[in-house]
Amino acid sequence: MAPDYKPAVHFRNVYFSVSNQPILNDITGSFPEGKITTLVGPSGAGKTTLLKLCNGLLSPDSGDILMNGKNIDSYEPVQLRRYVGIALQSAPMISGSVLKNLALPMELQGKQLMEEEAKELMGNVGLHETLLHRNIKDLSGGQRQKVSIARTLVNRPQIILLDEITSSLDLASQKEIENLIVKINQKFNTTIIWITHNLEQALTIGEYTWVMMGGKVVETGESSLLNSPENEKVRRFVKGEGQ
Repeated sequence: MAPDYKPAVHFRNVYFSVSNQPILNDITGSFPEGKITTLVGPSGAGKTTLLKLCNGLLSPDSGDILMNGKNIDSYEPVQLRRYVGIALQSAPMISGSVLKNLALPMELQGKQLMEEEAKELMGNVGLHETLLHRNIKDLSGGQRQKVSIARTLVNRPQIILLDEITSSLDLASQKEIENLIVKINQKFNTTIIWITHNLEQALTIGEYTWVMMGGKVVETGESSLLNSPENEKVRRFVKGEGQ
């Protein structure tokens, strides 16, 4: 896919299983550098597993995963987490202030997040700096998701992995997060890999799309493929008829 672009992440014949149950089966393909690629497919297709392989939370049974042309195994775990950030649907937070949550990635490295840096991060995600000392539990779902994204930006990752980050938000908050991700992609040239069940979102936000079913990649290309898929299973999926 996307032969004109340098791959930020490349999978080559990747297999992954749990207790001898295959989860991913011979995954091969690339995520273009500096672009937004959406991952769609029915539940149980292996999308979240694939995402976790991208930042070393899981390791493949066989096959190669290349990050910026280097095998993922050649990265130190801390180095990899800096290079590849992840934000999840649940936006897990620790008790305390927004600032305390933003500072967590730095504290795990034995460093300190300065307040001026925290204010800049808040500005990058469209949150006012006056919220820095607010208790995280007092924020709305959309605000917490923005804090989660801001925390992901602390290490200035070149790749950001997103797993259903708007699925529990109202429409207005969803649009705000979509606009924010596009802004981050354009401002920092960050590679975005975004799992979504919202096909309209995948079509409008994604430049490229992977469709996964049954642990396999069944179709990839520009996101417009969702308007007229070549694969019969994908056609049925897009029409809401399942696999």
